[in-house]
Amino acid sequence: MGDKWTHEKVADHFEEAIQTLKRLPPVKVKGYFNVWPEVVHTPNELMFQEAFPIRLRAAPDAISRLEQTFEWMTWIEVEERKLIWKRAARVRWKTICWEFGCDRSTAWRKWVIACTKIATHLNAQDR
Repeated sequence: MGDKWTHEKVADHFEEAIQTLKRLPPVKVKGYFNVWPEVVHTPNELMFQEAFPIRLRAAPDAISRLEQTFEWMTWIEVEERKLIWKRAARVRWKTICWEFGCDRSTAWRKWVIACTKIATHLNAQDR
């Protein structure tokens, strides 16, 4: 990668990771099955049903970047991991501040420091 990593790029990468996680198929417990017969709807019933939202699946390259993001987690402390993931999931600063027991500017500063730690590590790898 030719460009330098910044805390903004790292944050964008984590936001993409959250979106990729949401697009992964749901995990189903093996061993359970349904013995009910398939319900066959008439065309008239189908016409009046509410449309299901289209669920887009995660692309293979997005999954690779997600796995890469998981590797980055080992470079920072547990509290920093929680902070980065919550912010990537767009949890409000007010909620984050309440959970971490600090004011907004302190929480933001900790978030920037955590993202900068990852960016510094990535920039050192690119050399």
